[in-house]
Amino acid sequence: MSLDLGDRQRGMLREIGIELFWPAAEVREEAPAEQPVQLAPTQVAPIAEAPVRARPPEPVAPPQRQAPAIAEAPLRQRIPGVAGMEWEALAGAVAECRACRLCEGRTKTVFGVGDLQADWMVIGEAPGETEDLQGEPFVGQAGKLLDNMLAALGVRRGQGVYIANVLKCRPPGNRNPLPEEIAQCEPFLRRQVELLRPKIILAMGRFAVQTLLQTTEPVGKLRGRVHRYNDVPLVVTYHPAYLLRNLPDKAKAWADLCLAQSVMRGLA
Repeated sequence: MSLDLGDRQRGMLREIGIELFWPAAEVREEAPAEQPVQLAPTQVAPIAEAPVRARPPEPVAPPQRQAPAIAEAPLRQRIPGVAGMEWEALAGAVAECRACRLCEGRTKTVFGVGDLQADWMVIGEAPGETEDLQGEPFVGQAGKLLDNMLAALGVRRGQGVYIANVLKCRPPGNRNPLPEEIAQCEPFLRRQVELLRPKIILAMGRFAVQTLLQTTEPVGKLRGRVHRYNDVPLVVTYHPAYLLRNLPDKAKAWADLCLAQSVMRGLA
């Protein structure tokens, strides 16, 4: 007799790309019992040997051809001497960096953009798809919202503000940055802060905030206070991309901008 799946189960398996075949179970009919053979005392009953079935030869896999090795550009340590570089050399070091795997999928590095004499510095998390294509941080819809936020502070892109990211290359699929990737890029960002010497930093988004402040506290618990990074006052707020998805938190971001503005007025 055979063991069969129902039509419904077979249809479900077929939909997910699985085909099961259940071999029919072999059923052997019992032969009628034979009468014992009476043998003479001098006779020896021959031993009946079961027929030996020849096993089919096992298939021999054809010899596999090794795929040609793909030549990958070797990863190396970050370019030395970052702490002493000026702007041009630092930008060149970022463009040539191959210290982590992010270099393999990038279109352009995203070094930073803005006024090199700026009082304000905005630091985000990592480039997205549009930033990777254009080589500039905070473009697209999130960039437009950032421009509006900066306008509320009396500055605009290219004048009075410098914009950068913690990571200089886009993570694949816009995934979260990995700790080792942040560790490789952080010296570049630290040198940018040292060269710019801003009066205040506006840190946007969880990974930017946690990297700069060396903490695991969420943004919500770090807001409303003035922190410091390399002795520069730092104010925490939400990333513009987050605000586009969570409109009610725009009011909180506005409060963060007001705090940053009050810090600047106090410095003045």
